[in-house]
Amino acid sequence: MPEEIKNRVAASKLVTLDLEDLYPPGERELLDIAPWLHEGVILKEKEFRGFVKNHNWQQYKSAYLALYCSTDAILPAWAYLLVTSYASKYAKKTVVGSLELLETLVFSDSIQNLEIEKFKDKPVIIKGCSSPKIPKNAYTLLIQKLQPVVKSLLYGEACSTVPLLKNK
Repeated sequence: MPEEIKNRVAASKLVTLDLEDLYPPGERELLDIAPWLHEGVILKEKEFRGFVKNHNWQQYKSAYLALYCSTDAILPAWAYLLVTSYASKYAKKTVVGSLELLETLVFSDSIQNLEIEKFKDKPVIIKGCSSPKIPKNAYTLLIQKLQPVVKSLLYGEACSTVPLLKNK
């Protein structure tokens, strides 16, 4: 009778954490405010307020929104604040910057809310080869969150990991 093959990975105490499991659902949207500026570079308050007021904010319902200006316009801080005051009634989160910054901040919220007790004193693998939609900063935020409680941190897959940290 052949010897039974044992799955040593399944039998181990390793805990695998996949950042894709923390990916919050919702559309990611970029909103360029340059078209609301006179000739794309000059903010005329009355016109700008009109564009902001009349914009279809409903389209961002339950979305994550990144605000930016595609021109080299110098904008007063209140411009983004005004846009945010309208957007935040619909969007889950609004930031000024790129989609990458938006993703980082969205993941920061998810990681901040992660219950870490189940990782206490355990060897944890942070799953590699995740989707490109996961920003690199999410991994650094996750490591900072887990480092104080885990026995060890590894990166990759159970069959091929890179050691990152070992607590004594």
